[in-house]
Amino acid sequence: MASKCIVSHLHLYPHLSLHSAIPHQHPNFSRLPPTNLSLPVKFKASFPKRCIILVPRASSSSSGQSSVGKKFYEFDPHPTLTNDDLKPTRPSQRNYHWKQMARHWVGLVVGVPAYYMAGSLVELGMAWWQGIATVVAANMILLVPLVLTGHPGTKYGISFPVLARSSFGIRGAHVPTSLSALVCCGWYGIESWIGGEAIYLFLPNSIKQSSFSQPLPWLGTSPLEFACFIAFWLVQLVAVLKGMEGVKAFQKYAAPTLIMLTSFLLIWAYVKAAGLGHFLNMSSRLSSSEFWSLFFPSLTANISFWTTIALNIPDFTRFAKTQRDQIIGQAGLPIFMGLFTFVGLAVTSSTQVIFGHVISNPIHLLGQIGGLTTMILAILGISLATMATNIAANVVAPANALVNLYPSKLTYRTGALLSALFCVAFQPWRLLKSSESFVYTWLVGYSALLGPIGGIVLADYYLIRQTKLSLKDLYSLSPEGAYYYCGGFNLAALAALVIGILPVIPGFLRKVGIVSSVSDAFVVIYNNAWFFSFFSAGLLYWILASLSFERETK
Repeated sequence: MASKCIVSHLHLYPHLSLHSAIPHQHPNFSRLPPTNLSLPVKFKASFPKRCIILVPRASSSSSGQSSVGKKFYEFDPHPTLTNDDLKPTRPSQRNYHWKQMARHWVGLVVGVPAYYMAGSLVELGMAWWQGIATVVAANMILLVPLVLTGHPGTKYGISFPVLARSSFGIRGAHVPTSLSALVCCGWYGIESWIGGEAIYLFLPNSIKQSSFSQPLPWLGTSPLEFACFIAFWLVQLVAVLKGMEGVKAFQKYAAPTLIMLTSFLLIWAYVKAAGLGHFLNMSSRLSSSEFWSLFFPSLTANISFWTTIALNIPDFTRFAKTQRDQIIGQAGLPIFMGLFTFVGLAVTSSTQVIFGHVISNPIHLLGQIGGLTTMILAILGISLATMATNIAANVVAPANALVNLYPSKLTYRTGALLSALFCVAFQPWRLLKSSESFVYTWLVGYSALLGPIGGIVLADYYLIRQTKLSLKDLYSLSPEGAYYYCGGFNLAALAALVIGILPVIPGFLRKVGIVSSVSDAFVVIYNNAWFFSFFSAGLLYWILASLSFERETK
């Protein structure tokens, strides 16, 4: 049977393109100049498979110009693949300069989870400088895929769900975007729970000591705390439904306010602990072997902290004015994280002097401080930090992913509402029950899902396509399109994704207690889940794409 899904590599033949080699059913096709319709690639007619899986080295648009807003309307996109939220941004919509990108990251960094992450490193035995070095190293590593993944967003004005179509296929893109969306929904729940804790902190003791504050075994928390969680969830939903313009406006005021409140907390710790001497003299409680056994999973966890953003960063860089703006605006991430980690570690270590024991959770710390002024600042600071992070990091991505599933029926607002509903199912109060469960189960665990996606997307965009995409084919369901592959799925990418995830599963099952013991090799793989899955999946995808091309062009 002749193949029904053939997409040829054309990088060896610069005089041809998919559009010149294969006639398209397009209203303007009759006006195109005549072209040579013969392909120099020989396919065996007796090939028995239904689909020949090839990954094109070049697309029908090789110019790669950034003025995509005008180009988009030169063709008719398939209605099931686009709506106003998925279209490439017009030049007039590109108003993110580097300062605004930097404010975006400040609003993301200055939050309770980042503070909690820093405090967890001290609680687990690291010295202050070891904790800061771990965080800065992780963010410097992450900055590379962050900037690389942001490039197509700025160049073509497309969001991550559209970018994923180039590597996973027009329909296959639903797999990586759905996995990323699930993780974002989990984070949305965590951030909303933190906001609910701030409300609970403000309640009078008479209510907190009532029967409603008693935990229910089947729920895993108390009805009162759950009610506070839902209350914050509802308040936050108002801001969430305002869309990207609401995100930009919110971040404009959130970043400076959060910096001010963080500075107040550091000053309080300095005064109450009579300086930072205890913090600066704090040594590690870990032996050399214990430190290294903790360092690598901690490094992975800190990288995992931002992997959802590293994947979905095109959702934001598509609004950047230039590549320079998106690169410089994001280059400050390791600095911002390093400074905020310093504050988190300094305050956390000071609690040992002030209260006699370490308090790594800032919500619990503010509860210990007490006082009406503190309570008001706590509500303001925690709510602002939580909403700044949640709206930017954990709503846009799953909303766009859901819109990508049904563009003709869903909008950003409905996608955001559904994402908010899904977050409750993650039961975030269980994920935050301890430093161990937060860092080494949640953060390290989901990095095994997102790492291979990032490796495949970057290998496809840089090694296979050399940064050249066809906007027309990204919005086309034509079997002749560059990204249709086999029925809309790139089986090479899906295979690499599965193989990148599988070796991490045994270590994860051991961590959550489903199995009692596994090979030490699987433990090492799990502790380095992001590194292993990112590079193994990316390398495997590149090999599969290269081998299939060489086989079919002989």
